[in-house]
Amino acid sequence: MEPAKISPFQLFVLILLFQLSSALLFPIGIEAKQNAWLAILIAMVGGFAIFFIYYALYSYYPDLLPTSYTQKILGNFFGKIVSFLYMLFILYSTARALRDFGEMLAVIGYPNTPLIINHFLLILVVIYAVHKGIEVIGRTGEILFVFIYVLAILGFIFIISSDLINLSNLKPFLEDGIFPVAKVALTQVVFFPFGPVFVYSMIFPYVNQSKKIKKASLLAIGLVGINLAISTLINISVLGVDKIERTQIPLLNTVQAIEIAEFLQRLDIFFMLSIIILGFFKVAIYFYVVVIGTADLFRIKKPAQLAFPLSFVVLFLSIVIANNALEHIEEGKAISSLYIDFPLQVMIPALLLLIAFFKNKKKKK
Repeated sequence: MEPAKISPFQLFVLILLFQLSSALLFPIGIEAKQNAWLAILIAMVGGFAIFFIYYALYSYYPDLLPTSYTQKILGNFFGKIVSFLYMLFILYSTARALRDFGEMLAVIGYPNTPLIINHFLLILVVIYAVHKGIEVIGRTGEILFVFIYVLAILGFIFIISSDLINLSNLKPFLEDGIFPVAKVALTQVVFFPFGPVFVYSMIFPYVNQSKKIKKASLLAIGLVGINLAISTLINISVLGVDKIERTQIPLLNTVQAIEIAEFLQRLDIFFMLSIIILGFFKVAIYFYVVVIGTADLFRIKKPAQLAFPLSFVVLFLSIVIANNALEHIEEGKAISSLYIDFPLQVMIPALLLLIAFFKNKKKKK
């Protein structure tokens, strides 16, 4: 493990920025139509449940990374296999996150720039951050967290002032009952953005006040859920469900609609700046976890030396995983949630917790 420590507030900030980032780009839970905001809040509760599984595992092994305590629970052979699968999953997720923000840059400001250039520039900054370590990433998050929220509050005020909100777009409420909304929440939204708890559980051992990890994490997950629900409410009330379903980045369209007194308009640059910052933290945290997890798994004393070789793998994967933006989004919906996210985010951790419970119970006896 890296000899570094972060505060509970820095953990709170990193979880918040990590979960918000990509989720603001896509129409989360829009399959629930005008009730998408409710699907997000239901999924948030599911996110709390997934967190408690990982937190219970951390409580049994507070000084170990998940890649290490998995081997304690399952034995060296099977533990290494499971940990290696998780590292492949996080590596794939890093490439997907990089592709998300590369596509966003292409749509908003750089349509004629090759996608690989967008990816390369972002991954360079991420490599530098990973070399500096989790303490530097945490302190940077503290500073930029304030900046992001100031922009968000100003954006909300501008949308209200522009008289864009049409509350009739939010009706009818629960026209087909709660079950279709709950289905969307528990089969899709809970896995993205609330599911990847494994990622920040890799950071738990670096927190200098372990007793405050639970409080900081639950506050972050709760605030993410509330923020995404509000963002979705605003998007639906401004654009309507039909337009959101045809739009690649709904929040961008909402921001573009802002016009106050015929002089305050075209605020795309503020949206772009916020999303680039959030994208940096998402890719950086994913990539940091890949580096320290791989180093822990293969007993490499200096994790930073893995940053360059692994960055080329991420860069290559980010280009080849899909031929275009539409295919990239559909792959995330159709394949990841069903065949990858549920087993790795819920089933295996629950099984590990069950085995750890009986092992520790036996030790106590």
